[in-house]
Amino acid sequence: MLMPEKKNPSPSQHSLESALERLESIVTDIEANPPPLETLIERYEEGVRLLKICQEKLTAAERRIEIISRNAQGEVTLQPFDND
Repeated sequence: MLMPEKKNPSPSQHSLESALERLESIVTDIEANPPPLETLIERYEEGVRLLKICQEKLTAAERRIEIISRNAQGEVTLQPFDND
């Protein structure tokens, strides 16, 4: 049984968590009840859009994560986050 199509929020309305949740939902639905090829392609396209949203959100978050430190003169300097 195919699940009714959910209305998809615009990319700006998706949070990282909601995009990941929808991706998980797509995979779960496909695994539980594989739809026809055309529907699979539509789900794949939606998944690619959601993945792009996730990547953009993570990149933006990474840019925002900066360590604030003070140098010897007491000035605040921003140092990029080292994700290693």
